[in-house]
Amino acid sequence: MKASLKSIGNKGSYVFNQNKKITQLGKSGRVEEAIKMFSQMSQKNTVTYNSMISAYAKNGRVNDARKLFEQMPQRNLVSWNSMIAGYLHNDKVKEARELFDKMFRPDLFSWALMITCYTRKGELEKARELFDLLPNKEDTACWNAMVAGYAKIGNYNEAKKLLDAMPSKNIVSWNSMLSGYTKNGEMHLALKFFEAMEERDVVSWNLMLDGYVELDDLDSAWKFFQKIPEQNVVSWVTMLSGYARNGRMLEARRLFDQMPIRNVVAWNAMIAAYVQRGQIEEAARLFIEMPERNPVSWTTMIDGYVLIAKLDEARRLLDQMPYKNIAAQTAMISGYVQNKRMDEANQIFDKIGTHDVVCWNVMIKGYAQCGRMDEAINLFRQMVNKDIVTWNTMIAGYAQIGQMDDAVKIFEEMGKRRNTVSWNSLISSFLQNEFHLDALKIFVLMTQEGKKADHSTLACALSACAHLAALQLGRQIHHLAIKSGYVNDLFVGNSLITMYAKCGRIQNAELLFKDADPVDVISWNSLIAGYAINGNATEAIKLFEEMVMEGVAPDPVTFIGVLSACSHVGLVDWGLKLFECMTEVYAIEPLVEHYACMIDLLSRAGRLDEAFEMVKGMKIKPNAGIWGTLLGACRMHQNIKLGRIAVEKLSELEPQKTSRYALLSNMHAEAGRWDEVEKVRVSMEGSGAQKQPGCSWIEVKNQIHTFLSGDPKQCRTAEICNTLKTLAAQIRNTPLAVII
Repeated sequence: MKASLKSIGNKGSYVFNQNKKITQLGKSGRVEEAIKMFSQMSQKNTVTYNSMISAYAKNGRVNDARKLFEQMPQRNLVSWNSMIAGYLHNDKVKEARELFDKMFRPDLFSWALMITCYTRKGELEKARELFDLLPNKEDTACWNAMVAGYAKIGNYNEAKKLLDAMPSKNIVSWNSMLSGYTKNGEMHLALKFFEAMEERDVVSWNLMLDGYVELDDLDSAWKFFQKIPEQNVVSWVTMLSGYARNGRMLEARRLFDQMPIRNVVAWNAMIAAYVQRGQIEEAARLFIEMPERNPVSWTTMIDGYVLIAKLDEARRLLDQMPYKNIAAQTAMISGYVQNKRMDEANQIFDKIGTHDVVCWNVMIKGYAQCGRMDEAINLFRQMVNKDIVTWNTMIAGYAQIGQMDDAVKIFEEMGKRRNTVSWNSLISSFLQNEFHLDALKIFVLMTQEGKKADHSTLACALSACAHLAALQLGRQIHHLAIKSGYVNDLFVGNSLITMYAKCGRIQNAELLFKDADPVDVISWNSLIAGYAINGNATEAIKLFEEMVMEGVAPDPVTFIGVLSACSHVGLVDWGLKLFECMTEVYAIEPLVEHYACMIDLLSRAGRLDEAFEMVKGMKIKPNAGIWGTLLGACRMHQNIKLGRIAVEKLSELEPQKTSRYALLSNMHAEAGRWDEVEKVRVSMEGSGAQKQPGCSWIEVKNQIHTFLSGDPKQCRTAEICNTLKTLAAQIRNTPLAVII
């Protein structure tokens, strides 16, 4: 009998120890080891299943947790609560509520779980609905959750009403109210409430301290820190972090050295402070001195080395970790991704047992940014729990390599998951690939579906209007910006200046610039470029000088605008002076766009030899635009010798385009060299170059109509041609005096 009891006791002890190990493995992210241990256990009890459910849920595998929950031979309240907590941990509130509603008799912990979840997400109506249904109104935890929820969103009156109505308060009740004030930066109200509190503990003091630190009011924080009756590690770390965040590293280190007790959190805080300031060597010294390290310690140091691109040191630390942590592995993957070392990133990714959403997204983004979309889509299809970042990353990835059809497919596949960022991503993708009309169509569709445009949406839509010179639609978007409160946003304001300038309404652009507050270098550049494209070179140069007088440093875009202005009106000397100023005064290395402006400027003035010498002396390889500009000038000034050179260069850069042959042919024709014209024609046919169809568009009644030469699908082409023929006949038959 005694032997039998001893055997039962041993089995019970074995199961207890295994359950404990499963829980620990789940907490440390070693879920694969937990699964292996669970599957090998010959005896399992309800606690075993509950431990495994928690291990799955804590590591993002909530679907596996639910399968195990459904397979349980017996469930207790802890089982239900573990599954609900798992859903909430993975932000699946809807599924948690459905499970809660199926419970036969939820206990107070179940109620508190759901109410707290709703309050933390700011869904106070749902939280209040549950709270009002609560059978036992004596539970302080639920009251505290409601007080904290209302205080968090700044509804202090409702929070205070609940606090005063509580059947019994504890210190958590008072701190819940105080936390609302401090987290929202209402330190005057916080201090008043703090002084009136019936009881306080170190948490109360630390909440006040943290409030001052978050506002960067370090003097008040320090005074408060000194008054804390019994400072704990949190007090010291909060003050230390405040100093570190504001770059006051000497004071932070002094506090660290003075700490009576330093636990691993304190060491990690100091190491993180050095890492954030780029002082990785000092961080490494502390890391070596640490009496004990936890996964945060290792991850912080790996992050630090990644930040300064010392990937070999980061990898060495990762390999030395006692057991791998997904945060550290993701940090290492991120480092490889940032440096486009995707194969090495993939090696680490493959070693991770259970990938979280962040890890998946880092890899997908890396492949997308490298243009390796086949691998990106492969990971995307394998990923079970995609979040909004995943979908938006895929849209941006396809856009980057110009595959807009695939970007649209991903967007459509998202369905109701689309958010404003998704719409903005698609609109900006069309802009990026110069499909301005499509960008506007998506913008219109977005508004028709009742989605609210933000500052980024409006800026993109205005940019599309600017490129299409769609003034009427641009004005409507301007009114929408005023109604939605974004008209004073810097990005929207700059886009409005550009839109009006490119639509020929330079006075509107001027008014917007004068009324804008604040302005940045982009604002100045937008108006300078506006003057340039409208032929107001004098105003552009004047504004440039005013910009410099205001102390705003010009950037490369500034000089493109002002040099373009000089080119438009032939201010050669001014242009040469500004080009020299750009390199010698502002140390801006010329881009191909700057050279294009200068070559255009010299070419228009007939100074072709100087223009050609500048092309030969360029520090960067001339592109087709440079040679095209020179070729156009050669035709204007009948310089066939230079024209031939330009055509040869263009043939190398753009073998499929015919425009160069047409220009050279016209030059020979104007000089009466018909044999040469025939030779050019033969050369064009032999090159395989194809003439590109012409394209134009017009805005009528807020609609953009596009016309592509020779397009059989063009709506009403025959009708348009017939109308043109009729008009041409009428003009021929109308006396000149009548026309005049």
